[in-house]
Amino acid sequence: MFVAGGWQRTEGGVLLVAATLAFFRLDGSWLLYLGLFLVPDLSMAAYAVGPRTGAVVYNLAHSLILPLVLMGAGFAFAAQWAVLAGLVWLAHIGFDRMLGYGLKSAQAFGITHLGMIGKARHQTL
Repeated sequence: MFVAGGWQRTEGGVLLVAATLAFFRLDGSWLLYLGLFLVPDLSMAAYAVGPRTGAVVYNLAHSLILPLVLMGAGFAFAAQWAVLAGLVWLAHIGFDRMLGYGLKSAQAFGITHLGMIGKARHQTL
């Protein structure tokens, strides 16, 4: 039986592997993959404005909607760079979810849809 968030962590791992395999099947380069992999984490800078703004921006950068729209546009307009960028973005989201870093609550960075992380988790133990 899976613990809380276990199923979504498993899905995250599958998303990471599937998106990575698709990226390289489409002849994406390691350099591009590595260069783009952590870009969604730049959204954490929005926490400097406050937890509510930080959560909104972080969650936009870590939801499946934007990379899927980017990939859809890439397929529609034959823009392979957009498909590849979307795949790396999906791989990043899968990696984060696999590690238990879910979408953030406006209350605090450590409260996610997959449970508590970081200091928030240790304070509740």
